[in-house]
Amino acid sequence: MNKKLIFLDIDGTLTAPGSNEPPASALAAIRAAQAEGHRVFLCTGRNYDMLKPLLKFGFDGAVASGGGYVFTDGQVLYDCPMTEEQKERALRLFAECGVLRTIEARDASYCDEGMGEFLQRSSGGNSELLRWREALEKDLGIRPMREYDGRPIYKVVFMCAAADQLAPAIRELEGEFYFLVQDMAGANCLNGELINRKFDKGTGIRRVCEALGVPLEDTIGFGDSMNDLEMIQTVAVGVCMANGSPTLKKHCTMVCPAVEEDGLATAFRELGLVKSDKN
Repeated sequence: MNKKLIFLDIDGTLTAPGSNEPPASALAAIRAAQAEGHRVFLCTGRNYDMLKPLLKFGFDGAVASGGGYVFTDGQVLYDCPMTEEQKERALRLFAECGVLRTIEARDASYCDEGMGEFLQRSSGGNSELLRWREALEKDLGIRPMREYDGRPIYKVVFMCAAADQLAPAIRELEGEFYFLVQDMAGANCLNGELINRKFDKGTGIRRVCEALGVPLEDTIGFGDSMNDLEMIQTVAVGVCMANGSPTLKKHCTMVCPAVEEDGLATAFRELGLVKSDKN
């Protein structure tokens, strides 16, 4: 088998939503795959600050901020925050319509006051909603918006009660940004991400492949939600977790067990990335 580049979403894929501790089976599979010569990357909407707790596990790099910040082997391959004008316009449009905002810089995140209360009312939903709820409840470093110091940001996570609250922002910003609204089964709110059209997880993967001289035919991606779609459409083999989005599953090569059910370890064995423990 050719050596593969493996790209892993975090929340709902590598870890339970909001957690920084992968199952032991996943870590063992990742290390075994690396021992076979494969390279394993994080591929996440999280900014660098929020993925840092996972870097201790020895990943080979990351596509962070949904593709806006990409690094491997100690080298930054791509760094593309919003312009100051874009940032100010986006934040103003959301605020004027009562849309709650979480903004992500490279090394810090800030959210509007009232976010925690809003999330407590909005039960259900997918891994992205759960991640932000857990992040606020467990203090994973998301600061109140009043502490924001103007540093460059890469992405805005938005939450609101109704779709019409997004309409003005969509009209003005959709030429420059994707409005990625998550599948929200059971939730009574809208949750999504404002992502620059200059990048996505797929373009981040292409940048890693180009830097390492590896063809896309030797790539595998694992995800669980619709913010993983561009990753799944870019890699040669796309894998969705059983706990993932029904829509994403339709785009994937295979579905593996849920994150809490040793899904990554199972898929790594089935894909031949690690040696089977069966004789």
